[in-house]
Amino acid sequence: MFPTDVFKRYRVRDGKEFRLADFNPADTGGLQVGKEEAKAQLAEGVERMAKLQDKLYAEHQWALLIILQGMDTSGKDGVVEHVMSGVNPLGCVAHSFKAPTEHELDHDYLWRCHVALPRRGHIGIFNRSYYEEVLVVRVHPEVLAKEGIPPRLVGEGIWKQRFKDMVAFEDYLSRIGIVPVKFFLNVSK
Repeated sequence: MFPTDVFKRYRVRDGKEFRLADFNPADTGGLQVGKEEAKAQLAEGVERMAKLQDKLYAEHQWALLIILQGMDTSGKDGVVEHVMSGVNPLGCVAHSFKAPTEHELDHDYLWRCHVALPRRGHIGIFNRSYYEEVLVVRVHPEVLAKEGIPPRLVGEGIWKQRFKDMVAFEDYLSRIGIVPVKFFLNVSK
């Protein structure tokens, strides 16, 4: 059985003191397992997840939103493929957020994530998410310009406002029964 307490050291409760540089991408969490044992633990976890998904679906009250963030080639697609391999595909939908379409740009920046939220009893996976709006958009101002926001509303304060919006959005999700669980895949170059 995989020791679930290993995750506690990676859980960020207060982002004010968090620095990604403080985490070694090569850290194994103290697990010293070979390839075969790792495969066995993955299979066990996948089987457990399938049983939990059945309960989630049967209760039809909650939804799970898994948000995967990471640099390009950090393994987000691999997580979806391997870790989620045992869940019923009828109760799980993955969304990959690429550059916004013209239709998406005609709405607020959270809109495309909002319409992709999982239904009650289902699991939703976001391969990237609204966090791109304070990462990629900050580096590529041409994307922000395409959003059509009135110029007087765009200034340095926009990033703090978006962070507040995202926190409020996640609070909202929690209040309506959608549990957001966020993962940042930290791999070395």
